[in-house]
Amino acid sequence: MSPPLALRPHRLLLACVLAGLAAGSLDLLYVFVFHGLRGVSPLRILQYIASGLQGSAAFEGGAASAALGAAAHYFILVVAAGLYLAASRRLPWLVRSAAMAGVAYGLAIHLVMNYVVVPLSAVKVGNPALLSQITNLLMHLFVIGPTLTLVLRRVAWRSPPG
Repeated sequence: MSPPLALRPHRLLLACVLAGLAAGSLDLLYVFVFHGLRGVSPLRILQYIASGLQGSAAFEGGAASAALGAAAHYFILVVAAGLYLAASRRLPWLVRSAAMAGVAYGLAIHLVMNYVVVPLSAVKVGNPALLSQITNLLMHLFVIGPTLTLVLRRVAWRSPPG
């Protein structure tokens, strides 16, 4: 596979956006189902995400706060895709072994979110149940990370025209 086309930055941006949308949508689907089975609405989940920026006021912000939560969620994953793409330009094995690298990147995202981003945000963190912690980690390892890396490989990297 050749490196990403440096002369076509719009393709690289498209790759990051598509990877972020794919991984973010799968993550939200998981969260909506997992917490929905426990009686939490998608609106409330998205408001919880927005509370990272707005604090407890997010829960009084209705659909506007939910939209902010969705935008923040996708923004974080588009940025994560961009960071991976930038690293992959210097480390070609990240492209060759995208699935395995995706598992490692999923772990990295999980650790950064749980031990850096969330603690620095305005969100009130409770003590999540063990099942929630385990399924969240598994989602990052086997869905979020690999989805990001495999979509990036498919869209941003391609063989030269024949």
